[in-house]
Amino acid sequence: MIPDDIITQTITPTTHDLGDFRVFRSLPARERTMVGPFIFFDQAGPARIGAGQGIDVRPHPHINLATVTYMFEGAFVHRDSLGTEQLIEPGAVNLMTAGSGIVHSERSPDGERAKLSKLSAIQTWLALPDGLEEMPPAFEHVGEGGMPIIDCGNARARVIMGTLWGETSPVTTYANTIYADIQLSPGGSVPIDADAEERAIYVAGGDAALDGMMLQPQTLYVLRPGTRATLMSVDGGRVMLCGGEAFRTPRHVWWNFVSSDVDRLYQAREDWEAMRFPLIPGDDQEFIPIPQGRPKTVSYP
Repeated sequence: MIPDDIITQTITPTTHDLGDFRVFRSLPARERTMVGPFIFFDQAGPARIGAGQGIDVRPHPHINLATVTYMFEGAFVHRDSLGTEQLIEPGAVNLMTAGSGIVHSERSPDGERAKLSKLSAIQTWLALPDGLEEMPPAFEHVGEGGMPIIDCGNARARVIMGTLWGETSPVTTYANTIYADIQLSPGGSVPIDADAEERAIYVAGGDAALDGMMLQPQTLYVLRPGTRATLMSVDGGRVMLCGGEAFRTPRHVWWNFVSSDVDRLYQAREDWEAMRFPLIPGDDQEFIPIPQGRPKTVSYP
C-alpha cells in the first residue's frame, strides 16, 4: 500500500478498446474531475497500426478549454477551423485553445499509413480559468527541441508546461500549470517538489516507485498538497507529472465541451447540431455527430 501521507487518491482509468488500440482515461473520473487545470487525461496506445491503416479522429468541436497533444511514438496531422495544419511527432506539443469555440481533426499522415507504424500519445484537456473561457481560439506548436530538458544521467525530464526543477517551458499557460515527461533509467530517480497546489503522477510505461512504494502502471496518483517525495525506478519507466492551481469554481463536462456554465454546454450542443461552428478548411466533408443519450466524454472513430 502507498501511505496516505503522500497519496490522497488513486484513480484507475476506464479503458476503451478502439480496435487497433486502447485508450486509458483517468480524468474526468467519478471520484475526481480535475487536478489543477487538467480536466481530461488520456493515454492512447501503445499500439501497432497495420500498413494501409491509420487513425482518423474526424472533425469535432470544443469550447472553454485547451487541448494538449503530446506524442511518444507515431505522428498526427492536426487541422482546425483557424486554418492550421500541423504535423506533430514525438517530443513536440500541440496546444489548441478552444475558447469561444473551435473545430479540429487529428489524422494519421500519409507516410504513416503507408507502412506498419506505432502510436502512443498522451492527450489532455486544460480547463480555462474564470474570465478566459470565452477567449478567442488559438493554436501553437512547440517542437521537440523547444522545451527545456533536465538531464541528471539516470533520469531525463522534459518540462512541457510551467516551471519545474528551475526550468520554464515556453508553452503558453492560462492558469498556473505544471506538466512534465519523466524518463527514468534503471535505478534512476528525481525529486517531486511541492510547488503546485494540486499534483498527480501517472505511470505511462515501465515501473516506478514513490518513496520506495511501487506504483501501478496506467494509474493516476493524486499527491497530497505540500508533500515532497522521490520518484524512482528499478528497471526503467516513463512517468507523467501534471497539476497546477486548484480552480475555485467547478467545471462541467459534456461530450467534447467544458464550461463553468451548464447552459453554455447546452448552447454548444445546439450550435454543433445546427452546424454553426466554423468548418475546417480542407477537412469539411466529415464530422462526429452529437451523441444520443448520455455521451462518453470525447469521441473517437
